[in-house]
Amino acid sequence: MLTPDSNVKEVEGISCDERQRIKDFLQGAVYCWCKHNKSEWLSLRIFLGGENYDWQGTPLNVLFEKHRITMGKDVETSVKHAGLDAGSILKQVIKDDKRVFETRKNEGFREYLWTGTERDA
Repeated sequence: MLTPDSNVKEVEGISCDERQRIKDFLQGAVYCWCKHNKSEWLSLRIFLGGENYDWQGTPLNVLFEKHRITMGKDVETSVKHAGLDAGSILKQVIKDDKRVFETRKNEGFREYLWTGTERDA
């Protein structure tokens, strides 16, 4: 759950199964982050940027392939747009989560902070 609530852009061009695998992968990352970094902001950039920019062997690689192979974009543009798609999916994962997260933009990147609470059932 996000506070404040905000819209989530739907990612197109991947199958429902591919989307669910990505969501499951990112949900696992969120759970690990919250367990070990309770009072720190998280972002897709922390999970999948820098040293983790190569997504081969992960469910997220289909996002890169969608832009590079299916849409014929160059590598740099494909990396950027795949990251935007992954960020949208992460936002959906967090919005659907039972825990409550604050959200903010920091240097153009969306970040999330677990408030330590869960939404009412």
